[in-house]
Amino acid sequence: MEGQELPAVLIDCVGGKRGVYEDHAEFLEKYFRLITMKEYLENKSLGRKIRAVYQWFHKPVVNQELLQSLPNLEVVASAGVGIDHLDLRLLSSRGVKVSNTPLVVSTDTADLGMALMLASSRRIVEGHQIAVSPNTQHFAADWLGTEVSGATLGIVGMGTIGYKVAQRARAFEMKILYYNRRQRNKEEEGAVGAIYCKKIDDLLRQSDFVLLSVNLTPQTHKLIGKRELELMKPTATLINISRGLVVDQDALVEALQNRVIKAAALDVTHPEPLPRDHPLLKLGNVVLTPHIGSATRQTRRRMMEGMLESIQAALAGLPVPNEVLP
Repeated sequence: MEGQELPAVLIDCVGGKRGVYEDHAEFLEKYFRLITMKEYLENKSLGRKIRAVYQWFHKPVVNQELLQSLPNLEVVASAGVGIDHLDLRLLSSRGVKVSNTPLVVSTDTADLGMALMLASSRRIVEGHQIAVSPNTQHFAADWLGTEVSGATLGIVGMGTIGYKVAQRARAFEMKILYYNRRQRNKEEEGAVGAIYCKKIDDLLRQSDFVLLSVNLTPQTHKLIGKRELELMKPTATLINISRGLVVDQDALVEALQNRVIKAAALDVTHPEPLPRDHPLLKLGNVVLTPHIGSATRQTRRRMMEGMLESIQAALAGLPVPNEVLP
């Protein structure tokens, strides 16, 4: 594209805790003129040049105010699977396409789901603390966890991530139940030994581990509340790798404190991070990770490359890979 002006793409910033990784920015600059939010705010006339927003973990925030100042915006490429932070109807009304990166994150997120299950059931975080404590003089023979192999796993949301969790769980000889908007075909079910539950209640009653892998929508908002938690076994563990608002957090705290369920392992909460005095941070039967489902160098690189492809396709008037429709 020598001699031709590169298309302008708005990003939040480069580097730091939440910015576009420096090596990613260096790669993207071969194809785009990157404009940071700071540059844009200092010179809003740049808004007319911006044709795409590269939204790295919800930043920059795309709202009506920003859209009004970007008259030539054609596409918002959003990192990750969830798009609950975007107003799809508003964007569509302005002729702006939206893309995400659903497939590239599925393997790592499924891996993390299994890691959380194992960490909680085998009490790995507690075990580490005992092993490194200066006060530990011996290892107690009655310090026990819960077996995963042969247990029943209930997967709520059998999309790409949920199905990959099932593939991994099969290697642990787990009995797999699932609840989903649509039933998988018999071949897919047979490949992982999964049994479809028409009602989520049936899954909750039977499962030793309940893993949530759904998109956040009005229908899944607080899908797991007090009633659902009380349906679960008192020996069951809740694992959430979807979105924090899929669970009624107040009801979860109460259920964990009162031993309505045994434990929870959460990669997502609401808000993120939780306030430092939140009760979930103080419970011994909770394992928390800082929303790291896709957090490997390889996957984040593939996410960037997928977002690049989506922007290029949109600007060329071609079908947009992983386009999200309202």
